[in-house]
Amino acid sequence: MASASFLKSSPILDKSEWVKGQTLRQPSASSVVRCLPTAPTGLTIRAGSYADELVKTAKTVASPGRGILAMDESNATCGKRLASIGLENTEANRQAYRTLLVSAPGLGQYVSGAILFEETLYQSTVDGKKIVDVLIEQGIVPGIKVDKGLVPLTGSNDESWCQGLDGLASRTAAYYQQGARFAKWRTVVSIPNGPSALAVKEAAWGLARYASIAQDSGLVPIVEPEILLDGEHTIERTFEVALKVWAEVFFYLAENNVLFEGILLKPSMVTPGAEAKERATPQQVADYTLKLLHRRIPPAVPGIMFLSGGQSEVEATLNLNAMNQSPNPWHVSFSYARALQNTCLKTWGGRPENVKAAQDTLLIRAKANSLAQLGKYTGEGESEEAKKELFVKGYVY
Repeated sequence: MASASFLKSSPILDKSEWVKGQTLRQPSASSVVRCLPTAPTGLTIRAGSYADELVKTAKTVASPGRGILAMDESNATCGKRLASIGLENTEANRQAYRTLLVSAPGLGQYVSGAILFEETLYQSTVDGKKIVDVLIEQGIVPGIKVDKGLVPLTGSNDESWCQGLDGLASRTAAYYQQGARFAKWRTVVSIPNGPSALAVKEAAWGLARYASIAQDSGLVPIVEPEILLDGEHTIERTFEVALKVWAEVFFYLAENNVLFEGILLKPSMVTPGAEAKERATPQQVADYTLKLLHRRIPPAVPGIMFLSGGQSEVEATLNLNAMNQSPNPWHVSFSYARALQNTCLKTWGGRPENVKAAQDTLLIRAKANSLAQLGKYTGEGESEEAKKELFVKGYVY
């Protein structure tokens, strides 16, 4: 567990910087450009005005011993999770579960950011307190899912593309005003379906356009091209595809003038396909994944926040720990959804009397991943529930 003094030294944003209703910040004296009066042109101050804030936010999220709680499930996906414990998919039930997560005492010691669905960003807890405010009080930066989901990619090998660029600029500006300080856009690449050059380019271009727009509104973009676990392919094939995907992603990020110091990445770990005959050890996953990062990711990027992608809770933690056994140029951490929430959800079961036990379970998982980020996780004392496989073939978010 990180010490109190250690945590205080983390580059945490001042809470006053997250105030709802905040308008465009005043530029510092050193950044003011004086010019002769001209006729109005309709131009506004663009991304450069947020550069310092973007870098500070990214470093805050990528602070030692901490990672991201991904709780941005759409209402439909949240309904699937609730159905697994026998609950109806109502706003009241979603609110109760999200309240449980964000109000877990001391969560901010292990979690630096929380990705929210739009409903949650504007939602209050069951006690009537704004969820954004609860997160800020915990020292957790609020984030927001901004993509509009996957749709079929015409002309591809039965692949997908991610929609949501239309109207994104106005939405990200509104999310900033509501208190969000980073964003997430998830697109996917399927190895069994190719991936086709068209699908890879579409994924990379969409991510780059989104990242540029998000930075222009003051939100740190999480760049997430998920390479799906579906398939029987080897770890070598995953590595080969990941090299291609990340080369395209960074080419188009540069083409769109995205500030690398003000982004976070959410890659898949390099693993064999979920249906492969040969499994990989945590050390093999770490070796291939770190080799990928060193070949493709600039050191300017502050944080690599891995997704779990259907790994079991323990597997995701073991693999992260293996990657942190030696120094990295980046903060190598986690941005987990099911791999943080699965046992917590089952423990809660929708019963008010189980809230504390469920929160304790969440904190156990968060602490385990905090230790893994520091390379100090041992895997001792893990429950059987935490070891259960979470992969679902053809899973739709």
